[in-house]
Amino acid sequence: MSSDSISLGVIGGSGLYAMPGLTNIQEIVVSTPFGAPSDAVILGTLNGRRVAFLPRHGRGHRLNPSEVNYRANIYALKSLGVKHVVSVSACGSLRHEMKPRDIVVPDQLFDFTKGRRAASFYDDGAVGHASVGEPFSHSLRSAVIDAVRTSGGTVHERGTLITIEGPRFSTKAESHAFRAWGCDVIGMTASPEAFLAREAEMDFAIMAHVTDYDVWREEEGEVTVEIVIERLHQNLALAQQAITRIVDAAPALPHETAGVMRFAVMTARERIPSAARERLALIAGAYL
Repeated sequence: MSSDSISLGVIGGSGLYAMPGLTNIQEIVVSTPFGAPSDAVILGTLNGRRVAFLPRHGRGHRLNPSEVNYRANIYALKSLGVKHVVSVSACGSLRHEMKPRDIVVPDQLFDFTKGRRAASFYDDGAVGHASVGEPFSHSLRSAVIDAVRTSGGTVHERGTLITIEGPRFSTKAESHAFRAWGCDVIGMTASPEAFLAREAEMDFAIMAHVTDYDVWREEEGEVTVEIVIERLHQNLALAQQAITRIVDAAPALPHETAGVMRFAVMTARERIPSAARERLALIAGAYL
């Protein structure tokens, strides 16, 4: 791996890259065929390896979960050569045993968004069907689990994460329904982020920080932004330590998603418009 290779891409809050030991910091403004990413990509060197950070909601948290340009964010990291992406996010717990400040590394995903978000790179003349029965990278998930545990965090190795539209929090009726459906944690950004990473053949895993119990536990109060921010801040050092360890592990990880979209394109090649070919050149050029 060359010194310029990027070991890992991290999508999360802007505070993640303000960590001790991050050097050679630079901002890269990336243009994409899908519009502008949430913000500039922050590149830095950590333990001798390059890592890319992208603030999901933009610095200052300017974008609500439905306004985030997920396609542009994933495309931007792909264009920089990133193969492994870790999403760091807040989540609400739907289970007693998953307590605030615990970390959940989900192995399954339930998309309950409402269709407001552009959820695929394949549209406007090119149709591709990604296989997402297992939406997360096994080896990257293992690296996240090991990194959190070694950093002193309490980690839950499995769980189903349901993505709601937001930006509002759940009603009690919704929260109880999600529990009945078998979901374990709830968030607002995993879909379509994980699915777009799969289409872009990038290994993806989530480090979900539990900030609250949603609203299903009668003994708990309402979920508030104040609570979420306070508990994320309390976990910031843990997240930074874990990211440092994942950066160290990333170069040795297999690229599980390489080639997964090879046979996914359904559109007859001669019927794919030139504009679609150009738009998808980075994502699927070899398959068109």
